[in-house]
Amino acid sequence: MEDKICMVGLGYVGLPLAVAFAEKLPVVGFDIGQTRIDELQAGYDKTLEVENELLATVKNNITYTDKINETADCNIYIITVPTPIDSSNRPDLTPLVESSRSIGSVLKPNDLVIYESTVYPGVTEEVCVPELEKVSGLKFNTDFYVGYSPERINPGDKEHTVKKILKVTAGSTPEIATRVDNLYKMVITAGTHLASSIKVAEASKVIENTQRDVNIALINELAQIFNEMGIDTQEVIRAAATKWNFINLHPGLVGGHCIGVDPYYLTFKAEELGYKPNLILASRQINNGMSKYIAENTIKEMIKAGKLIKGANLLLLGVTFKEDCPDIRNTKIIDVIRELEEYSINVHVYDPWVDPEELREHYGLELTADPFNSSDSSFDCVIVGVAHHQFKALNEDDYQALCGSKPIIIDVKGIVDNPTWRL
Repeated sequence: MEDKICMVGLGYVGLPLAVAFAEKLPVVGFDIGQTRIDELQAGYDKTLEVENELLATVKNNITYTDKINETADCNIYIITVPTPIDSSNRPDLTPLVESSRSIGSVLKPNDLVIYESTVYPGVTEEVCVPELEKVSGLKFNTDFYVGYSPERINPGDKEHTVKKILKVTAGSTPEIATRVDNLYKMVITAGTHLASSIKVAEASKVIENTQRDVNIALINELAQIFNEMGIDTQEVIRAAATKWNFINLHPGLVGGHCIGVDPYYLTFKAEELGYKPNLILASRQINNGMSKYIAENTIKEMIKAGKLIKGANLLLLGVTFKEDCPDIRNTKIIDVIRELEEYSINVHVYDPWVDPEELREHYGLELTADPFNSSDSSFDCVIVGVAHHQFKALNEDDYQALCGSKPIIIDVKGIVDNPTWRL
């Protein structure tokens, strides 16, 4: 019998993978968001991860639904739901648990459930599997099986797409591990790496972003030190990067749904086991403090220039968590805005990549009209917060048109030639 896949969760991770599999096998895309289902059925992906032409190419091999009973004829379920943190920075496994319960309601003997969500080691077998057993009445590794293959999607990256990023795989038995590995080999042209256990695969994913978070924290701390010394951090990095083994990272805000979140999954489990992960937690503290640091230095530069702070008009260019991507989840630019608003500054947000309704719904913010096509734009300060290609193309004349003769330009991303202040 031919395999039929159900992709649970059709966001930045699930949809590209569903489309990739739909080129080889029949696929059902399941998502609890009716609006998301409607737009995909209409052949449009608002995340911009999958082009409309590609959606049209596989439309005969993929269906979309928000009704779990319509997935009952599938025999492979791949779960790609988010794994966020709560207000106390503790793992929130609710989406994972709820999706496991949903799949449990349609699970049949010999079915395979593969998890892609980023978790701490042990979640798949110790949290998810019991939910599947409880709802389905089936026995793990006797009646049904489980695999794990951590997502490796880079939102907005049109070069390193899902097929071109090597995939780690694992299974609940040696035979299932091989089956999971072979399944992904069908669509991942970059190849696969078969891990020895699900826990090893889980750990490999959570340390990917933890390592990056720690390295960025070091650069952020160095940037603050060099700022006190009056040294341009970007120039220091360019000089240091002439050595072949220097890790070429740049200071900045650490947001999004991965790097700023995943380390808390690992630290939660470590502390549960009685180990205090000081380096990881300190790195999180440094990176979380960068929004306040940027806002404070913005205020300092405005005061130096003789600007009145209360009631000042500030233009923020970019509000997504990364460049050339519409994703605003966990964007730390929001924290910069909130800090500036504490000083009664009027923050005007412009971002050509963002859905105005989504920004309003998530953060209660309104997008301003395109300031570069307005004759009455006059701002006391401009913060370049995201390195969208549209902003990389700006020059000094563009900033002068926005601010007048002596623009105050705060460059968060290192893309402005002669900023007033650069991170």
